[in-house]
Amino acid sequence: MGALLEEIAIFLAAAVIAVPIAQRLGLGSVLGYLIAGVVIGPWALGLIAEVEQVMHIAEFGVVLLLFIIGLEMQPRRLWALRKTIIGLGGLQVAATAAALALAAASVMQLPFAPALVAGLALALSSTAFALQLLSERGELTAKHGRAAFAILLFQDLAVIPILALLPLLTYGSESVSFIGAVLETAKIAAVLGAMVVGGHYLLRPIFRLVAATRMPEIFTAMTLLIVVGTAVVMEATGVSVALGAFVAGVLLADSEYRHELEANVEPFKDLLIGLFFISVGMSINLGLIIAQPLYLLALTLGLIGLKAAILFVLARRNGLSWAASRSLAAYLPQGGEFAFVILSTAVAGGLFVQPEADLLVATVTLSMVGTPLLVGLVSLYNRLRTKKTEPAFDRIETSEHPVIIAGFGRVGQIVARVLRAKHIGFTALEINPDQVDFVRKYGNKVYYGDASRLDLLRAARAEEAQLFVLAIDDEAASIRTAQTVRSHFPELKIVARARNRHHAYELMDLGITVLQRETFLSSLELAGDAMKALGLKSDEIDRAKRLFRSHDEKRLFEHHDAADDETRYAKLVMQAAAELEEQFERDAREHAGEDEPQARRA
Repeated sequence: MGALLEEIAIFLAAAVIAVPIAQRLGLGSVLGYLIAGVVIGPWALGLIAEVEQVMHIAEFGVVLLLFIIGLEMQPRRLWALRKTIIGLGGLQVAATAAALALAAASVMQLPFAPALVAGLALALSSTAFALQLLSERGELTAKHGRAAFAILLFQDLAVIPILALLPLLTYGSESVSFIGAVLETAKIAAVLGAMVVGGHYLLRPIFRLVAATRMPEIFTAMTLLIVVGTAVVMEATGVSVALGAFVAGVLLADSEYRHELEANVEPFKDLLIGLFFISVGMSINLGLIIAQPLYLLALTLGLIGLKAAILFVLARRNGLSWAASRSLAAYLPQGGEFAFVILSTAVAGGLFVQPEADLLVATVTLSMVGTPLLVGLVSLYNRLRTKKTEPAFDRIETSEHPVIIAGFGRVGQIVARVLRAKHIGFTALEINPDQVDFVRKYGNKVYYGDASRLDLLRAARAEEAQLFVLAIDDEAASIRTAQTVRSHFPELKIVARARNRHHAYELMDLGITVLQRETFLSSLELAGDAMKALGLKSDEIDRAKRLFRSHDEKRLFEHHDAADDETRYAKLVMQAAAELEEQFERDAREHAGEDEPQARRA
């Protein structure tokens, strides 16, 4: 027990020290885990000796990851992404596997079957690694982030047939006969089929019974039991544990318990994924790297270069911009965690000798280490390239439009649609070139330019305009633009969009009093819908909304002077909340019996 606690303390200390340092240096948490593993592993400080034992435990993190990915595999979501998943993802796996198989056959002198297995194993990128990097950099929703997710999704699906057909690929080795390979493949198919049928008819009823207990800890235990139980059954029948967890997740993807299942597994998954990458770092054979540094460097650079080139070409063919294509190629050129599973299975089947597998495992690991550095370099290059190629601001045609709209996003476009319907002319300015290109596709006339620049405002005839609509999303840019307009065109009326109360106060400091907080009215309408759903009558709902709006807008202006004094402002906010409750109670007494809510009567 004492030795186990010591090892746990070492793992936690390594993670706590290495990961924050790596993030501080901009390397990302995954690289921090890998470095921590190298330091405490047998090739450095030697604090942990039983690497294989740790790896077996850590691989459960990958199992949980695949379970969560399975939960995301809703048919509707897959259908919406079908073209990207099958087109971009399918081509990436096929083209990369073929290219890497040829490279393995020529460089490592491998026969056909081992070279094909090596190509398939190395074609798969690391889902955990790439998604973690994209998430840390806030790029999951970017074009290259969505494309990366689709490719990783296909790769995770591709693991299923690769692992299922691996016994057939091992046919011809000394340990596997043709009949044995066919039987092994048939057994995998039968186990998965039984799991799908049994899970479909058993899992949801069982979860309904567990949910009925209303005991969260039992539901969590049941979630872990599903994953662990699936892993036990899969391991006992010789089927991939990760594959079984993935299928279990898919079976529950459309259930009403999907989000709660994901929330229950997430903390365990994150912890074990960290442990997995630490164990990967521990397994790096520094002796092999020292013995063959140039050969391993060449293999790693070859893997990264070949995968990145194929990804870039496919991204361009699928309509991604140059910058997005470069970013996609930078995020997914590494080998993945499934390479360890596929290669170990291939070694067990006699396709590889251990030294060959060790070379490929070291290559995969080094490619993971190099990916954050490549991402950083490509991001820097994209930023510099964007600055160099940023288009010049549009030249505004001579116009006598009475309105200038600064910011043509969600808010500015709605204002523009209303003005256009009323045949009121306007000049629209937008600083985001991508947004300009997008709205122009739909027939909108908008000028690319920075509305805070005096020369652009003069070109838009701001001195002759009647109204300036400040609809810029970015708070700093909004305030900068308001300052320019106020300083040089003091007679020009301004109506403004405020992102929040703080932004509203900054605008009020500049003398702008006609403003709308962008979520205020929609939130108020949503509160009305909530009251209606609870059975309140329309009259009472309308009064409540009017009362709240009047009270809040009045307090917005009254509290303006105290906004910079946090203590005083907090006191005023609490007083206002108490006053609002009193007003609602007074309103309820005045209208008692007129509109008693149905929910209260019941």
